[in-house]
Amino acid sequence: MSRSRRGPLAGGAVLAGLLVLGAVVPAAAQAAPAAPGSPGQAADWVPGDKDGFGTAIGALDSTVWYTLRDGVLSEVFAPRIDTPSSRSTELVVSDGRTFAERESEATDSVVELLDPRALVYRQVNTATSGRYRVTKTYTTDPDRPAVLVDVRVESLDGQPYQVYVLHDVGLGLNANDDTGRSVDGRLLATDGALSSAVVASGGLTDTSSGYLERSDGWADLREDSVLDDTWDAPTPGNVVQVGRTGLTGLAGAQQLTLALGFGTGEDDAARAADAALERGFGPALAAYTEGWHGYLDTLAPVPASAERWRTEYDVSAMVLAAAEDKTFRGGFVAAPGKPWAWANDLQHFPVYHQVWSRDLYQIASGLRAMGDVAAAERALDHLWEVQQRPDGSFPQNARLDGEPVFGGLQMDEVALPIVLAWQLGRTGPADWERVRLSADFIVAEGPASEQERWENLGGYSPNTIATEIAGLVTAADIARANGDTGRADTYLATADSWREQLAAWTVTTTGPLSPEPYHLRITADGDADAGTEIQIADGGPLVDQRRVLDPSFLDLVRLGVVDAADPVVRHTLELVDAQLAYDTANGRFWHRSSFDGYGEQADGSQWESVDAGTGLTIGRGWPLLTGERGEYELAAGLAPAEGPQERLDTMARSADDRSHFLAEQVWDDRPPSAPGSDYEPGEPTAAATPLTWSHAGFIRLAHAIDAGRPIDTPSVVACRYGTSLCPG
Repeated sequence: MSRSRRGPLAGGAVLAGLLVLGAVVPAAAQAAPAAPGSPGQAADWVPGDKDGFGTAIGALDSTVWYTLRDGVLSEVFAPRIDTPSSRSTELVVSDGRTFAERESEATDSVVELLDPRALVYRQVNTATSGRYRVTKTYTTDPDRPAVLVDVRVESLDGQPYQVYVLHDVGLGLNANDDTGRSVDGRLLATDGALSSAVVASGGLTDTSSGYLERSDGWADLREDSVLDDTWDAPTPGNVVQVGRTGLTGLAGAQQLTLALGFGTGEDDAARAADAALERGFGPALAAYTEGWHGYLDTLAPVPASAERWRTEYDVSAMVLAAAEDKTFRGGFVAAPGKPWAWANDLQHFPVYHQVWSRDLYQIASGLRAMGDVAAAERALDHLWEVQQRPDGSFPQNARLDGEPVFGGLQMDEVALPIVLAWQLGRTGPADWERVRLSADFIVAEGPASEQERWENLGGYSPNTIATEIAGLVTAADIARANGDTGRADTYLATADSWREQLAAWTVTTTGPLSPEPYHLRITADGDADAGTEIQIADGGPLVDQRRVLDPSFLDLVRLGVVDAADPVVRHTLELVDAQLAYDTANGRFWHRSSFDGYGEQADGSQWESVDAGTGLTIGRGWPLLTGERGEYELAAGLAPAEGPQERLDTMARSADDRSHFLAEQVWDDRPPSAPGSDYEPGEPTAAATPLTWSHAGFIRLAHAIDAGRPIDTPSVVACRYGTSLCPG
């Protein structure tokens, strides 16, 4: 299990929220002077490796999601989970004379999951100076779009301190067009479409709204430990707000409740925050917790294989459920953040709080396994009704309303919704119309793909072709059920033809890695025996395609296209293990591809966009690949104790030991050397955390172990090609 990110727990307990004074929606007030320096320093994205995440389950009026990272409240998403509406909120502690410091920079922080059956997290931040301790517990109000924070501050040296709230506004996808002001002890902000309000029990004094690094309150406090200026920020820019609380840290632990409310206008946001504050932290937390307990009680029992990892299993189930939007039902995002801790190009760098049809298929497979079939049904509805294009294709990824984010075409993302429809038994006329569009598109445009599942190479991919064949065979079954035998025959003939040509396209007999045949990651030209050079993305080399391996060819087995005992499959696995596997104290992991550069640099320093061929960055192991290996081992007839159970245990051990989140990547078997890099082999890197695909894979493998076989193999595919996964 991974270590805490910042330091050991230094004591402290969580108390219930205090009763708070009622509040009213702000009326017009005299404006403070306009802050200078607009628009301020440009905003960037918040790091994506979260150690806390939550929302009120099933509460459709509570359109708000919170995330935590390194001792502070990081992104809050509202009113949709693809829309960040707050960049960060933390405390500043000062003696008013000699120092002022932020929690994020001056404390050792520990996060803890307070309830193993609810997404309730606590942060304990102890000043490295030994002066004070801050304990914060988080919930969202199930009845409105508001986040509540129970804040406890203790002076550890008996000295009085001033405690400020520092709020980096960051409304919407453009955090550089906000305005901010203070009214009646509240911090209000808007970008014209979204608004936020920060309020505190007892109110805020000495409030100010300014522009980042030009006139913001932190820059002011940092200079002389005193908030000298109080401003409003009427001109759009990158607004940061500050307000002084009534806490001093003396007379034992002192406590208050913070509320962050969101709405279309400032009045809406203030009403949400005020009402949440009036309700109180304790009652909101009780309702929030009861909701999660009730949800978990509706699911299938935790599999015996995961009994040892019950918390990791329940957290995985809750992460999947929490990743669903409450406006566009069935829209599940890949992760509540962006893919990399340092990928801070606000305008252009990809973010994971979008919908990928591939990831949504993986999420739905986890939902089905854990017993939330209704949510899987909503996922398919979202794919058909929002994401599918008129020609049957799907965008590479999209916002919740279907607006494409990237322009790529990935044929596995066209095929997998068909497989999901078949798995859900959605074979009626309405679903058939959707299936027909996508299956016709696959016949016309496959089997080569502009991009494969790792999104940075095009050509003939065994993984993509596996999904296309499975999609066509399941589509044929649905077509026949709807009386369209002509299309059914076309789909099957195409699938059979592609399966016959699979070896020529993806299995080399002339490769430099072995004299025996083996599967390649991809071929650019469909000739697996040609030494065609392909350019590996993220700083990788221009390299002979016959030198590039990828464990994801195993979907050929899981989807029933090729038997697990196939000698080429077995030999490719030997090469994959020799080339891409590494062992850690947590277990074995696999790189996603030869020469992969999608990761931190070799010494552990930050990821950065690099030129091709430099090799500065290194992609590391993906826990989801460990899960896929376990499913293959079940397909190959291994008893759980001979491999699959160890794969599940490895995934669980790789989870963060405080949040219990599974990351996109874990560190490799060589310790980093860069100053400040404390990654450990088999522990999460700074990649996207939690990753819904990883959590879905963990749930799916747990149920597969109990079933003794992969649970999402389409039987109609396995039986057509006579693989061992054909029932009976």
